[in-house]
Amino acid sequence: MKCPFCGLQNRDHVLETRTLNDGVAIKRRRECEACGRRFTTLEEIEELQLFVVKSDNRRVPFDRNKIVHGMQLACTGRDISVEALEEAAQDIERMLYNRLEKEVPSREIGEMVMDRLKSLDQVAYVRFASVYRQFEDATQFKEIVNLLRRRSTRKS
Repeated sequence: MKCPFCGLQNRDHVLETRTLNDGVAIKRRRECEACGRRFTTLEEIEELQLFVVKSDNRRVPFDRNKIVHGMQLACTGRDISVEALEEAAQDIERMLYNRLEKEVPSREIGEMVMDRLKSLDQVAYVRFASVYRQFEDATQFKEIVNLLRRRSTRKS
């Protein structure tokens, strides 16, 4: 820490520490050992702002609610709890932020959602994949269903 008065670095000690905003920030009262002056510092968590790069190269702020909404649409009429979808979306969000990258292509998010839906419900997975991959005819549906069948027979 650099003293704002004399400019010396790392020559201070903390007199008092308080948490603010339910622990989101920390306020510290410090005293410079060189000049004896006191000053206050405020420590806050800096969150990484994540942007989604769309297929047309537009950049929009990441919104977990969009993932949840897309999954809910795919799961309409299926026996999947909102909590399971929220948890899946939260896991996807955590993985994206842990990459420490400022931008992520929308197709990668779509693939992550499909992976989660595949393990939650195969019908929801096919519904999401049909919209996400823009199926144009029945043969594409047939291919994805056959792929799911092959995977389920391997597990048996």
